[in-house]
Amino acid sequence: MSEVKKTKYFNPYIGGVLLGLVLLAANFVSGRGLGASGAIKSAVVSTVNTVAPTHAENTRFYKEYNETHPKPMKSWLVFQLLGVLVGGFLSGALAGRLKFKVEHSPKISSKRRIIFAVLGGVFFGFGSQLGRGCTSGSALSGMAVLSVGGFLTMAAIFGTAFMLAYFFRKNWI
Repeated sequence: MSEVKKTKYFNPYIGGVLLGLVLLAANFVSGRGLGASGAIKSAVVSTVNTVAPTHAENTRFYKEYNETHPKPMKSWLVFQLLGVLVGGFLSGALAGRLKFKVEHSPKISSKRRIIFAVLGGVFFGFGSQLGRGCTSGSALSGMAVLSVGGFLTMAAIFGTAFMLAYFFRKNWI
């Protein structure tokens, strides 16, 4: 009988407390909460400024963004997101889980899993722009300051996920 290797993960309760402390520290240090979608927006604007400067100068969104953010890649959100990526990489390396693989249900292919992950990311990114923030920015940071909008955002995110889980669960279970 083969022995199943049990993967040890970080305690989620301790992780939640640490996330709360990071959110508290972000509010005290920067005067703002956490967020990731702003960093993606900074990267997109910087790319458009470099690749198509005329388009950036003649499009209202890019023009207004550049006026209020003269150096988009020097935003603290960009450095926060880089820290998340580096931290995740180091965490995976230290835990011995740093491998190139696609985790998915045996019922679907790696290709299908990647397609659904990318589509989900695109929809969530688009939604975060419509909702003026992502889960960490709008929901967690909003809830931390007792914003009604933060609570509504979190309810909408989890409510939508709960409603759609039935239709997409075969991709993961």
